[in-house]
Amino acid sequence: MRGVLREGSPVASKYEFIDEMRLDTVEYAYSVEYMCNRLDVSRSGYYEWRGRPESATAQRRDELKLLIKKEFEDADSTYGYRRIHAQLHRWGHAAGLELVRRLMRELGLEPCQPKPKRFGLTKGTTGPVPDLVGRNFTADSPGEKLVGDITYIPTGEGWLYLATVLDCCTKEVVGYAMDDHYQTPLISLAVRNAARNRKLAKGAIFHSDRGSNYMSGEFGQTLKRYGLSRSAGRTGICFDNAMAESFFGALKNERVSRVTYLTRETARQDITRYIEFWYNRKRLHSAVGYRPPLEVHTEHQKLRIAA
Repeated sequence: MRGVLREGSPVASKYEFIDEMRLDTVEYAYSVEYMCNRLDVSRSGYYEWRGRPESATAQRRDELKLLIKKEFEDADSTYGYRRIHAQLHRWGHAAGLELVRRLMRELGLEPCQPKPKRFGLTKGTTGPVPDLVGRNFTADSPGEKLVGDITYIPTGEGWLYLATVLDCCTKEVVGYAMDDHYQTPLISLAVRNAARNRKLAKGAIFHSDRGSNYMSGEFGQTLKRYGLSRSAGRTGICFDNAMAESFFGALKNERVSRVTYLTRETARQDITRYIEFWYNRKRLHSAVGYRPPLEVHTEHQKLRIAA
């Protein structure tokens, strides 16, 4: 005998190779007899292999592919294999991380990638503001530790600036504001919105970079009004405010870099939808066990009520 067919065996691989050499259902690039002779496999074995029903493993892989493709499309092509893997488990479908990566590769699913461009917004300044975070962007409860930063969004009318406030416990964007400038009133409005949307602990930390607007006396009064302790990283060290940078990276990679905004209002509406309906409510965040930030906040609220 020239070979015994087993799933995943070299003989089966040869049969697959013969199958791939077919131009269509009628014509062959090479005859089956020629290919079988060259690959040292039996012709009858090839036809027996072609007539076999799909294996349980192949059926399971096909089912997983459908689920993976659905979630990838639902996530607007932003999820990599780790988040797809996490969502499959949330749906109750067990699958290994490497299997998910292989299936995504077979399907040709590649998540959007960031563009290698960055521009600074403000000049860093020095001041007597301590770093109370020390790159530890975690917290035991919501409202205890916040981070803030500003980024810019290109539009046909010019830059639209986005100021955000994120909760280190839930990773939720609890406050944000947008305008055609990045002056102190913009970041103060983002803090006011955060205080309106979420209960902030007394003495909660607000961490930022050392941009002139964040170091201004006017912004200091805003923080004092809400009982927040000011904290800042070192000048020009993006890692000291990595959590805020990470959110902006996700926003630009998953949304802003993939569209063109003709007006600031169009950009404002689209970014609001991304934050409110995707990032906070649905997007699985790796730092909180691949759960949406709002789900984490709700769990903390239930624990607080139960206590």
